[in-house]
Amino acid sequence: MHTIQPARLKGSTSDAATAAGAVTAAERFGDPIRGRALIFWAPDNGSGVRKKLAAIDTDQITPAADCVSESLETLDERWKAGAFRYLMPDFRARVHSGQTFVVAGDRFAIGSSREMSPAGLKAVAEEVGLELVIVCGRSMGDIFRRNAFNLGLHVVQSPEAVDDAEDDDVFTFDPRTRALANETQQKHYAPVPLAEKEEEIRQSGGIFTVGRRELSAATATAPAIEWPDSEQARRMTTTEQIVWAHRVDKDAAVEPGQTLRVYADLLPASDGTAPFAIHTFNQITGGERLFPRQAAIANDHFVFTGQAIDDRQTGIGRDFARQHDLEKPYYATPGDGIFHFYFPEQGLVLPGQFIPGADSHSRAYGAYGAVGVGVGSTTLGFGWSTGYVYFTPARARRVVLRGQVPPWTSGKDIVLELLRRWGQQQAQGMSVEFVDADGRLPMAYRNTIANMMAEGEAMNGIFAQDAVTDAWYRTKGLDALPYPSVRPGPDAVYAVDEELPLADVVPMIARPFSPGNAFPAEEVAHERIEFDKALIGSCTNGSYDDLLSAALVLRAGRESGARQAETELVVFPGSGGVAHQIEQSDPRLGGDSVAEVFRAAGGEIRQSWCGPCFGQGPDALQRGQRAITTFNRNWQNRMGLGGEGYLASPAVVAASALLGYMAPPGELGLSWDPARFGV
Repeated sequence: MHTIQPARLKGSTSDAATAAGAVTAAERFGDPIRGRALIFWAPDNGSGVRKKLAAIDTDQITPAADCVSESLETLDERWKAGAFRYLMPDFRARVHSGQTFVVAGDRFAIGSSREMSPAGLKAVAEEVGLELVIVCGRSMGDIFRRNAFNLGLHVVQSPEAVDDAEDDDVFTFDPRTRALANETQQKHYAPVPLAEKEEEIRQSGGIFTVGRRELSAATATAPAIEWPDSEQARRMTTTEQIVWAHRVDKDAAVEPGQTLRVYADLLPASDGTAPFAIHTFNQITGGERLFPRQAAIANDHFVFTGQAIDDRQTGIGRDFARQHDLEKPYYATPGDGIFHFYFPEQGLVLPGQFIPGADSHSRAYGAYGAVGVGVGSTTLGFGWSTGYVYFTPARARRVVLRGQVPPWTSGKDIVLELLRRWGQQQAQGMSVEFVDADGRLPMAYRNTIANMMAEGEAMNGIFAQDAVTDAWYRTKGLDALPYPSVRPGPDAVYAVDEELPLADVVPMIARPFSPGNAFPAEEVAHERIEFDKALIGSCTNGSYDDLLSAALVLRAGRESGARQAETELVVFPGSGGVAHQIEQSDPRLGGDSVAEVFRAAGGEIRQSWCGPCFGQGPDALQRGQRAITTFNRNWQNRMGLGGEGYLASPAVVAASALLGYMAPPGELGLSWDPARFGV
């Protein structure tokens, strides 16, 4: 069983830990930055009113194919070349011409944790001796925001400045005071202020400097996890109690907006995010003096593409693992699994843990009673160096899930319905506490819901440890867990308190280009929407139970005469363990295995990896293709340039594959029988 560990030294850290000198803001930042506006305009909707483009996600800032690095010496070459490759192909040239104030609407840089985005944007300006300033509206991606401060990219939230800006307006930004001005319009703005620790990191020069400054003390101090007593816990949510216990500074307050240092139980990366984390670790520690702390790496993003550049990228993590004696289960080789499935499966994710992962879907660990948050690679590399990260708690939001799960519905339908209800505002960056009031949601459902809090734009989503959690761990032989069971205190305060009656949930299908753009599958069925691919699996719906639910529909459909999928059907197990399990006989399938049922319907079983979910590998969508999938994101170009993704549960995708158009299982004439179809 994995437990938190103190630092393990290879040698002295004294020469790597550079004391921070007394550098003033004027010395650090120099003169004000001056440049012209580069505006992202929303498409014309016919109203004649131009608006700034909102909800630009990191897939659009740095397309997946450009997230690779061939070596630690050339980390950002592809990141620069790919910056806004499809959204604004001439971005690099425009920045070089002096358009260095990037203006966009609300919810800028939501989505993936890819630190390639802020690093690439910053480097595009710096390669010609300029500095970039991001000016956006009322909110922005929380991971991008932290990444920007870590790297020294200037980001400014000012809705008024965004509303006023016109093409080529001349802006100035004083990095010492963060004052922003539109010289063309002679207007001055006071941006949204930063948290105290954000400002300290910014003033210090970024995460490398802070890491070097704190390394010696962090190395000499063993982690101490101290849980609040019952009286203190009464007023705390589950997330707050876990963060409180993991505080480095035991007198630090756990309050929304107050940044503090928090010990990490696990600091996992993928092959996609590991190179920049390795670079950060090397910059802070010198690379040879310290074993990376709480580190884990899974090869699940760039592994089965057949591209030499991808192999060179995964080689960076492979060499790092060899150098620092990272072995299974802390180093997962290609095919072992997607890390959000593999690491819990291996007992590295446990209730009560605090897990910052360099992937936005690290929120999935909330299904297991842990605080899982997505962070950037530099935050991860800082954590590998010190054993802790800087974390800013968010306001709390409670969602009570009550009642019986209706026929043919699953965790995917629950989360799609929730995102539909939240609308454009989504979770507003809050920490979401899910309450399974009647204990009816199995772990597979919880994994899907917590995982997709990344799409819900929540800080994290967590199900407190309960009987369902304990039973899941017992099946893995883990009866004695390291931390006490944590539940929300009776006097915990929630900024938003809501209930989602499960009886109101029906099978859903989310249309492009948002998971929240969801509709009842029965309504969508009337349109007879055809598609090119049906894709089942991923970190969101790749468990054995997920794949079993699809196989049960396929088998019942075969008995009703729908023997073969009408289109391409491909399955991606969540881990190598799941891939092995689906080859075993299952009595619920008449002795067949899940894999046999899929193959009998014309389906194909692939390796466990993330590729097609973010447009990589042979199963990615081509221009003009459409897919119905169990993946988590269907943003524009996400599954492949020019492709369209629709999101649904495994049961709905399986039924659609047999029908040849998007529809729920009832469209096959199947009648719900919980003993037959429930999982």
